[in-house]
Amino acid sequence: MGHDHIRYDILAQDALRGVIRKVLSEVAATGRLPGDHHFFITFLTGAPGVRISQQLKAKYAEQMTIVIQHQFWDLKVSESQFEIGLSFSDTPEKLVIPFNAIRGFYDPSVNFELEFDVPLVEEQEDSAEITAYPVDATAQPTEEGEAKTDEKKEGSVVSLDAFRKKH
Repeated sequence: MGHDHIRYDILAQDALRGVIRKVLSEVAATGRLPGDHHFFITFLTGAPGVRISQQLKAKYAEQMTIVIQHQFWDLKVSESQFEIGLSFSDTPEKLVIPFNAIRGFYDPSVNFELEFDVPLVEEQEDSAEITAYPVDATAQPTEEGEAKTDEKKEGSVVSLDAFRKKH
């Protein structure tokens, strides 16, 4: 089998991140979430371009999950990142999150999830695995701005690794 000079894995990852970008852009344009939709977004706090307060960085040294549901403000979406205002323990915070720092996106109202195997900042991996599958709505917020998402989710897993040449 030949070498993948096109890098389909990167193209697919960018396309799936485009789904998140499109959804957040529509929410930013209207200023509200449609219907019962709400989002859990997990991202690497140490990824390049992530901007969060020192208090949040100290509490979530590697990754963090935010919940976009009832209380958020100043949502701005660009091609490469989004900015959002959220409250954590009654403290307003502004977060800037590049799309390539996102590890997971979950909308429990329709059991839709995207997961990206983004290496931690210390890890030096040159490949990423992406899975997209419907899941049970098992993730529950533990406090405003964070969610418990460690449970294994049932579903049909689609992994791009099966289509990628192993080095």
